Amino acid sequence: MDQQANFSNTPQQDSIGYVVGGGLQANLQVRLSVRPQDIQEGSFVIIDSGNWRFYGLVTDIFLGATDPRFADEQSERRLPANLASLLHGQTLFTNLSVLPALMLERGPEPGSAEYPEWRKANPEEKLPIPVKTVPSHHSEVHLADAGDIAQIFGEEDGKTIYKIGETREQGHAVCIDLEKFVQRSAGIFGATGTGKSFLTRVILAGLIKADQASTLIFDMHNEYGPDDISSDTGENVPGLRNKFPTRVRLVGLGAGTKFTGTQADFTLEISESDITAEDILMLTEELNLKETTSSTLAALEDQYHENWFHKFKKMRSNATVEGEDGKKTPAPDSVAAWAYQAGIHPAAAEGLHSKLNRVFQKPYINPDPAADTLTEMIKQLESGKHIVLSFGKFATDLDYLLVTNLITRRIREAWERKTNAFRGDRNNGEPRPLVVVVEEAHKLLNREMASQTTFSTIAREMRKYYVTLLIIDQRPSQIYDEVMSQLGTRISGWLGDEDDINAVLSGLAGRSALRGMLAHLQPKEEVLILGWGVSMPLPIRSRRYNDQFWQELLGEGGTLEKKSRDQLNAELGF
Repeated sequence: MDQQANFSNTPQQDSIGYVVGGGLQANLQVRLSVRPQDIQEGSFVIIDSGNWRFYGLVTDIFLGATDPRFADEQSERRLPANLASLLHGQTLFTNLSVLPALMLERGPEPGSAEYPEWRKANPEEKLPIPVKTVPSHHSEVHLADAGDIAQIFGEEDGKTIYKIGETREQGHAVCIDLEKFVQRSAGIFGATGTGKSFLTRVILAGLIKADQASTLIFDMHNEYGPDDISSDTGENVPGLRNKFPTRVRLVGLGAGTKFTGTQADFTLEISESDITAEDILMLTEELNLKETTSSTLAALEDQYHENWFHKFKKMRSNATVEGEDGKKTPAPDSVAAWAYQAGIHPAAAEGLHSKLNRVFQKPYINPDPAADTLTEMIKQLESGKHIVLSFGKFATDLDYLLVTNLITRRIREAWERKTNAFRGDRNNGEPRPLVVVVEEAHKLLNREMASQTTFSTIAREMRKYYVTLLIIDQRPSQIYDEVMSQLGTRISGWLGDEDDINAVLSGLAGRSALRGMLAHLQPKEEVLILGWGVSMPLPIRSRRYNDQFWQELLGEGGTLEKKSRDQLNAELGF
């Protein structure tokens, strides 16, 4: 059926008003012809103007009067009811401020004399484009229906077009394009307690089901992989590992890591030789390292190469020997003896050694791990699996900063090699897209840390190497501006801080109009979606993470085909 036939120059729904003024920069002004209470801030509206259809967002609702005396004097109390009604319709009025976002050329009315010629000149179906002009005065305005929503946001297809929520007024499905979503880094924001983790689970479940990319999830608070308990209801919250047993690998940090109701597929131990000076410098603030640290680390790496961490760990701090003359000198295996030999100030070396004791003592860092789990994780991601690294009892900032940066650095190197090999010879196979999911993103991507972490490199450069970020954070204002500017899709719940609101909207057209909308969202219920993964901004009721969600996503039972532990181990090569 000709898609154009679905659009008529006659509004599809009852009119709610008509255009009376405005522009692209100042928003369109719409005179409301229904009760103000029938329209909400954030409503998706359609404006029909000749051969064009305009799609816009209500950003404000305000009362007006042609003569302020009538607004002030409550004339309806002094006048007969029929005159008071006319007064409200003519002298007293309500206007909408509408942010125009998209426009679509519909062409003449199907069946009209002009339509065949227009159809001949436009054989391809038209797609909405960014708004470049304005509708005519008195163009009719109506609320978007399900067909309008689908025209802009697509219809869920079980593949790339994925339902993320519903419109707030009529409950029409709103989708995002997962294929576009993974092409650029994205962010999920909201104040504490607004449901960021649940929304992230919904997004991740869609990505895993659609198989658009592999995901590496740094699960600092053990919320995504294993089953969890809701802090609000006390009910069980299913983890991704149990819902996707054949696709998701649950990795625990450190030997002996255990989870309630779920067994880790394997555990991660880090080899001492994997730790670089870069990894330590990233801990500067956490360990309160001095300016001399970089030169000390450079000297250690220059002398001992990849064994520097092990060698430095084994050195004795403040160890001395007493000579025949009774004088004490640094012991041969001491930090100070090495410092003198390397031309490093002994006090600087001793200070660094003392502060690194917190890292030296981590039980998941070993000189010779039983298995190269890090390499295995990379192989699993390359083969299309999804990895949830749960930190278990090691959920401190130091552990999170060290482990996430180290792993991500190795990931970046692997994907760069694979991409360069593919570009040199297409027979080598195209790299699989990878999304790295990071909680508490401001700890890794604040202004002070951004230049030191691998994550900022991914945000700026790694899209061309098939790697993007999904960052989750409650304080987006603390994330480096340059990183925020690289985010394609942004999904935000309620934010109470003005700086956080400005950070989410930074670099976006119409941000002044969207600011109030973001501040007025209902906590735990509503989010504003905007950016690369959607055609236009829209506040929605987010999809709920519950049994109904899993049934809709995976069918009856809400779980993909289960495999035995032996089958899973065989897939892992164990």
